[in-house]
Amino acid sequence: MTRNHPQHIQPSRRAVLGGAAVAALAAAAGTGTAQATGHRPAWPTEFPLPDGWLPEGITIGGAPYAYLGSRADGAIYRTDLRTGKGAVLHEGAPGLAAIGLKLGDDGLLYVSGGGGGTARTVDARTGELRTTYELTAPTGHFVNDVVLFRDRAWFTDSRDAVLYGVPRGRGGSVRALPLTGDWEQLPGVNNANGIVSTPDGRDVIVVKSTPGELYRVSLRTGRATRIALSGAENVVNGDGLVRVGRTLYVVQNRSNVVTVFDLDARAATATLRRSITDPRFDVPATAARFRDRLYLVNARFTSPQTPETTFTAVAVPL
Repeated sequence: MTRNHPQHIQPSRRAVLGGAAVAALAAAAGTGTAQATGHRPAWPTEFPLPDGWLPEGITIGGAPYAYLGSRADGAIYRTDLRTGKGAVLHEGAPGLAAIGLKLGDDGLLYVSGGGGGTARTVDARTGELRTTYELTAPTGHFVNDVVLFRDRAWFTDSRDAVLYGVPRGRGGSVRALPLTGDWEQLPGVNNANGIVSTPDGRDVIVVKSTPGELYRVSLRTGRATRIALSGAENVVNGDGLVRVGRTLYVVQNRSNVVTVFDLDARAATATLRRSITDPRFDVPATAARFRDRLYLVNARFTSPQTPETTFTAVAVPL
């Protein structure tokens, strides 16, 4: 697979044609232009990734840098949100994948390995590989997304009814937590996908892509309780999740929409507040928040996945 050098990446045609939409979104976000406000130019709301990158996951920490993984070979790309310019932080290798990823306050990126059945930690400053965990067999599984919860990083498996808890810090072993309760694993489709913590900080919320359901899961027992949806029949194609307080953002990839729900205090009910659409969405997979924006990566699952395929990430106002 060939990739453009980061400094030679050219904006895609859709990025050029989407200039008007970018300007409108910047205004809606209250960022304005340098001429209108007297401040520095607004940060870009769309930036390119290397051709053939095959992105899916994105994570952002406290600093204005986005980290995006590659399904092609497990590499990780880092973009400066202030400029939209980036470079490869961590080189990949044949047979690897970087699906979901989260940046911890320990300076490590926790990376889901997809069909390889692994999880990895990567130094977010140097790109150095720290640890590889063998979570499960490399066949019949798909390690998809991850949330950092207390002393563990918890990974979903889209092809098995189990969560994997990887210890953060020294010591400890990987914990496999079977999903029970209301959870019913469906054969031959993606089940568990995105994962976030609940507002009360006690449990996690997992989206089940097929048929499009949300569950509250206890990390003590593995018991899954289905969250009742109000105002929406389902969240089919649910992929990445972002939670801000009691507001839950559900990225529905092939539906090209982000649905925004209000959670009740117990995360037992999710009430649809609004939907976010944008002409620049091209099967967005996951999202990450920075300040008053939601950054989404266009996975383009319905487009040719070749070394020449172009990819972008876009930002919309929260």
